[in-house]
Amino acid sequence: MFLSISFIKFLAFLGLLGFSLFLCSILMEIPEGTGTVPATTEVQLAQKHVYSLWAVPPDDVAERLKKLMDGLRSEFGGPQFEPHVTVVGAISLTEHDALEKFRSACDGLKAYTATVDRVATGTFFYQCVYLLIHPASEVVGASAHCTGHFGYKSSAPYMPHLSLLYGDLTADDKKKAQEKANILDESINGLSFRISRLALWKTDTEDNSLKSWEKITECTLSPN
Repeated sequence: MFLSISFIKFLAFLGLLGFSLFLCSILMEIPEGTGTVPATTEVQLAQKHVYSLWAVPPDDVAERLKKLMDGLRSEFGGPQFEPHVTVVGAISLTEHDALEKFRSACDGLKAYTATVDRVATGTFFYQCVYLLIHPASEVVGASAHCTGHFGYKSSAPYMPHLSLLYGDLTADDKKKAQEKANILDESINGLSFRISRLALWKTDTEDNSLKSWEKITECTLSPN
């Protein structure tokens, strides 16, 4: 009788131990946070990236610009990128917020015309050699409309431009690149084209190779 009771107690102990181990294994599988959404997912949703809003030239103009850009890059180097007029500069947002602000900015904005004033040079990597766009009211107004929706603040007035070459060139090389641009496309000054598309891009400004840059989405503007 004594042995039977001891054996039953031993079995009960083993059962309790097994249940405890089973409970611990379940608790270890439950993610931290809400208990239903993995913590990594919550971090991803809240993670911010750098985004920019670009005005996209028509396909025929883009092809013309790419030839010009390729010609400059073949001599002066630099990363490859799509022709664009920056409308909203680099701003840190979550992807959800960026998409919401992009849709809001596109809503009600009408297509407009951009005109090239001249080939110019700048003082830093992302404005090495570029086409200075005439600051017409509709061009400046489009940027003001979009920056308002994005909550973007800039310390300098908006300077519409279309970059041709990114790089850290010397002043002499910038001048040579500027001269070559005018030789490669002699009628580039005064070129006018319609802006009927905007694109949202992920643009990590710390990545000078541009390999991480990615187009997120695009919208077509209402005809004017």
